[in-house]
Amino acid sequence: MPARLPDLPPPLPSLEELLDNAHVVSLPMRVKFRGIMERETLLLKGPLGWGEFCPFPEYDDDESSRWLSAALEAGWVGFPPALRDSVPVNATVPAVPAERVPEVLARFGRVDAVKIKVAERGQSLAEDLARVTAVRDTLPDAAIRVDANGGWDVVQAVEALGKLSVVGLEYAEQPVPDIEGLAEVRRRLASAGAPVLIAADESVRKESDPLRVARAGAADLIVVKVAPLGGVARALDIVAQAGLPAVVSSALDTSIGIRAGLALAAALPSLPYACGLGTVSLFASDITLDPLVADDGAIRLREAVADPGLLEQYAASAERRDWWLERLRRVHSALASSQEDLFTET
Repeated sequence: MPARLPDLPPPLPSLEELLDNAHVVSLPMRVKFRGIMERETLLLKGPLGWGEFCPFPEYDDDESSRWLSAALEAGWVGFPPALRDSVPVNATVPAVPAERVPEVLARFGRVDAVKIKVAERGQSLAEDLARVTAVRDTLPDAAIRVDANGGWDVVQAVEALGKLSVVGLEYAEQPVPDIEGLAEVRRRLASAGAPVLIAADESVRKESDPLRVARAGAADLIVVKVAPLGGVARALDIVAQAGLPAVVSSALDTSIGIRAGLALAAALPSLPYACGLGTVSLFASDITLDPLVADDGAIRLREAVADPGLLEQYAASAERRDWWLERLRRVHSALASSQEDLFTET
């Protein structure tokens, strides 16, 4: 059965209103992440708060429309009631050389769980193993999960996870790109006597039917991100229908986007795993004077407000601002068309 749509969306703010309240910034990163050292994002100030629109440049307009829906929910609709006032978070270690691991971890303060990027293009399994081992040596008691972003095939994934599991893995996130491959990796690991829990990320947020991974028995848990799923309300609906434990993660957001992730994590009935919402620590600067970073292994639920001085300091170049505003125009049009279709169907 396809995913059930939430209630009909509220009226879409006009393009003129969004353009009048749009700010495009470029924030420097401390370490390379997803191949970039600067993160560009478009921030929108709505009547209820700030929203963040930051789909990566390679995403098409249809996929990006879900990111805009999430930003509009934050600024114009608001979030559901919270069930908790703080959210445990993991540290994130990019695909850095093993000798840089202690430096990266030091920025996160107390750490109870770590997500480590593996299967980076151009790197070897030996480098992955060295990085994971360095994390275990630095934090002997922390929960460790690895994220391959679909970078392996089935054979590579089984080999890699068999070797990486010697340090003790909490789970492996998206070891292969497709749902059928995830199910096969689970089966082969179990047959080899090296069961590792499998988490689905891209197979949830990039699928037209985000529930197919649960029906296929391809994952033990799912990773949910507010922006790619179209907002907190829709993400909550997907988690409820999937019937699997969920980990809330970020899409390399500023504190504005992290606030939406915290809203989702705070509203979930159960939160069995630390969330991947500590990525503001990867930025050299944030856009708010009270960054949403972990304190003693958790982030306290609170509002995130963009600071005028930081908006000015990190304003993107005129060329990049024009690029993002033109993208906003196209994606707003795509979202308006999809809403018209939805109302027509109903």
